[in-house]
Amino acid sequence: MDRRRRTMILIKGRPQLAQEMAEDIIRKYEVKVIEKPHTGLVMVKVRESARQSLFYLGEILVTECKVQINGILGVGIVQDFQTQLAYHLAVIDGAYNANLEEVKAWAPLLWAEEKEILAREAREMAGVLKTKVDFTTMDQ
Repeated sequence: MDRRRRTMILIKGRPQLAQEMAEDIIRKYEVKVIEKPHTGLVMVKVRESARQSLFYLGEILVTECKVQINGILGVGIVQDFQTQLAYHLAVIDGAYNANLEEVKAWAPLLWAEEKEILAREAREMAGVLKTKVDFTTMDQ
């Protein structure tokens, strides 16, 4: 599983999942905090659909953290002010980058969480689609 997909699952999923995974590493390894969780602003780049040109829409607030596990760097960045989640993401990223033994057991947890996220989003979309207006019936 690639970093982007893993991070999206951890951000959209239950907060306890990221916490449990990070604590599993924190208990067994020395986690050195390189940069404490801190806030910053990031420019949001958007592609304009007609001309396919890029432009900056604006800035969003992010929380970023950097840790080191066995000399390997881990980075966690999350939107808004979420210091704990940024720290947990950094620890999990560092564990994957260091190729620790524990990460092999995480794949089934992440896949199960992804299924839950997709099911929840499908339920939300079904609720929204119930209110959708069908304008084709107005011609009759």
